[in-house]
Amino acid sequence: MDSAGKEREAVQLMAEAEKRVKASHSFLRGLFGGNTKIEEACEMYTRAANMFKMAKNWSAAGNAFCQAAKLHMQLQSKHDSATSFVDAGNAYKKADPQEAINCLNAAIDIYTDMGRFTIAAKHHITIAEIYETELVDIEKAIAHYEQSADYYKGEESNSSANKCLLKVAAYAAQLEQYQKAIEIYEQLALEKYEEMFPAFTDSRECKLLKKLLEAHEEQNSEAYTEAVKEFDSISRLDQWLTTMLLRIKKSIQGDGEGDGDLK
Repeated sequence: MDSAGKEREAVQLMAEAEKRVKASHSFLRGLFGGNTKIEEACEMYTRAANMFKMAKNWSAAGNAFCQAAKLHMQLQSKHDSATSFVDAGNAYKKADPQEAINCLNAAIDIYTDMGRFTIAAKHHITIAEIYETELVDIEKAIAHYEQSADYYKGEESNSSANKCLLKVAAYAAQLEQYQKAIEIYEQLALEKYEEMFPAFTDSRECKLLKKLLEAHEEQNSEAYTEAVKEFDSISRLDQWLTTMLLRIKKSIQGDGEGDGDLK
């Protein structure tokens, strides 16, 4: 069956599912077998969603999964409802990032209500990644990474929590929230996670950020230059550090000065 044929079958399934839902609302059906009709509708919506996926109609697939999720909740099947909302979110990611976030948030609400915080944390990361790559809203990405870290820590998944915190620190620095970035790096260093984060055993980024912050506060271009030389002598500056250094140099010298050269 080609894509057009799959879509036609999916549309028919959606129509049949809607009929089942309406039938379940009648008085007699409500007394005798109303839930059976809802269960049948759930199955049809899910089958339709998968047919839409095969036809690469991602918005329609997301909508069908959402309909199934709502009916699962009506049947008090929280796990199935959350799973369907996640499936909806994954489909919408390919067509409507904001709607994907809405569906994933609905799943998170169910998982947290069930006490499934590790799964909720995982989906917060997915939302953060959508804000990173699709909607380009770094502040919201930070918020979801922070929430994920909080849930992971509550479940004693410290290594997963710290990976999220590293993302928060990196983005905080990009937003020139240097003190916040420093505090996170210091926190990770104090917790002694060298085995999980070998790149931070000498706290190079933390030390650099401190020197940059001091240079920025004092408007001391000489201290800035010394910090650059010191860290460049230790190892070649990567892209993230280079970006941070250039940003600080511009802020010290003034927006109209500087030729884009660190030294």
